[in-house]
Amino acid sequence: MKARRLILWLLLSAATQVSAGANETLDGYKRLGAGPFNPETGRQLWISVNTPQQDAAERSCADCHGTNLSLPGNHLRTGKVIEPMSPTTTPERLTDNRKIEKWFKRNCKWTFGRECTPQEKGDLILFMQKQDG
Repeated sequence: MKARRLILWLLLSAATQVSAGANETLDGYKRLGAGPFNPETGRQLWISVNTPQQDAAERSCADCHGTNLSLPGNHLRTGKVIEPMSPTTTPERLTDNRKIEKWFKRNCKWTFGRECTPQEKGDLILFMQKQDG
């Protein structure tokens, strides 16, 4: 019985951390004039194929992270394993505003050839939040 309570507490705690981190980030985007956010728009961004620079190979978020966000991905260039993006599978996802911004800056530039707008980031966060493990 104690083990069940502990597991339930851990799951609820992880869900609260995801919501708090992501919600803080989304609130910041709203203050910049973005919103309302749409997970379907985020999904379309996720799978969209882009050529970030002239003569660069086409790429999408799904190329490294996959379309099933509960599974690990692999970086196209380095082959490095990327932990699952689903907050349900990887509870620390979307809990730290600084990390969210760091990885959006890096990955948007690499995938889209530019920084993502606050609207795009919000749509992508909602898409990731909706992914079940």
